[in-house]
Amino acid sequence: MPRVDFPLYLVTDRHQTSGRPLVPLIQQALAGGLRAVQLRERDLETEPLLALAREVRAATKPHGTLLLLNDRVDVALACDADGVHLRSDSLPVAVARRLLGDARIIGVSTHSAEEVVRAESDGADFVVLGPIYDTPSKRDYGAPLSLRPLEEAARRCRIPVLAIGGITAARMADVRKAGASGAAVVSSILSAPSAEMAATQLLEAWTRA
Repeated sequence: MPRVDFPLYLVTDRHQTSGRPLVPLIQQALAGGLRAVQLRERDLETEPLLALAREVRAATKPHGTLLLLNDRVDVALACDADGVHLRSDSLPVAVARRLLGDARIIGVSTHSAEEVVRAESDGADFVVLGPIYDTPSKRDYGAPLSLRPLEEAARRCRIPVLAIGGITAARMADVRKAGASGAAVVSSILSAPSAEMAATQLLEAWTRA
């Protein structure tokens, strides 16, 4: 099984790129050190999603960068992705594991320390917990959690817990000190003037912390 040891996880949203094409931005972020991508284009039908997934896979594979598909086990298998990322109310981890086998990664989105504990018990390889800070893309999930649930989840679980929601380079030190194994971001890379510089700055901030 590929190791879950990436401190920075890009979650894609081609609607947050200021009109720029998504794949070149991913390539720039790869040049900045990014080593894990979740393709999360939920409004795409199967055929265009698969086409995009294959394009992203071609970009990530030479770098050894992990590619996970949001929810779509079928598309993950079709494009030879490294795994899937499941919503907390999505396909059960055990079902996804049977379909994917042990060689692929399963991540789960969570919104409380209890959900993190449950995901670990279900067999997830890692979780993303949030929103930690306020961010427009996560307001549907309620008020920001703050760092306390992140601290609790990191204390109670052995699997990596990545923070999401309003993560910036200036906040990387705080989430790392709270026990996070890394951070997941969307706009901090995709909306930045330079995706490469943004990825580099986020990773440098993590290392300094």
